[in-house]
Amino acid sequence: MSDEVVFYYNPMSRARIVHWMLEEAGAPYRMEMLSFDKGEHKKASFLAVNPMGKLPALVHRGVVVTEAGAICAYLADAFPAAGLAPAPSAPERGTYYRWMFFGAGCIDPAMMDRMMQRPAVPRPSANGYGCYEDTVSTLEKALTPGPYLLGDRFSAADVYVGSQIRFGVMVKSLEPKPVFEAYLARLAERPAYKRVTEQAEQFMGQLKASA
Repeated sequence: MSDEVVFYYNPMSRARIVHWMLEEAGAPYRMEMLSFDKGEHKKASFLAVNPMGKLPALVHRGVVVTEAGAICAYLADAFPAAGLAPAPSAPERGTYYRWMFFGAGCIDPAMMDRMMQRPAVPRPSANGYGCYEDTVSTLEKALTPGPYLLGDRFSAADVYVGSQIRFGVMVKSLEPKPVFEAYLARLAERPAYKRVTEQAEQFMGQLKASA
């Protein structure tokens, strides 16, 4: 069975997170570009892959994986030579899981609620993430020791959480505190990150030209 990853992508989506992860993992992949303007993410051919009609999604060894955090975790284990996740038996695996799931369960909804200016719930405990302020404070404390979430080790958790922080700062749902800016600057120096950023600009141009 081929080890090639079929990657469904649009640069104006969370698929950019997975693109970065694929490059960090050194995974062989084939990109399938979907145009939102043409509604290609809602056509039957893609809905057969992801009935949600959302990106990112990938197919690897006959298995469909969706959700950016899940894909990052999957690729880290599928391509272990890149060293993007602690071994399953390593104590650090717990910390790694902690921040991967914190990204999905706390950072993402907290940032989106703030960006969309949704009113705070009367009882913060009713939210999976509690309250926005606690989420941001916890994230700041996690990154303060540095340089990465697992200390000196860069991991898939940094790809996922770092992408969320960058988006939050960009849309002003997260204050660009010094600890966040320093962290993002370190991530931006990674060769894989530079490659996907340059390619994303090219792909956006291609999509606009074909619209």
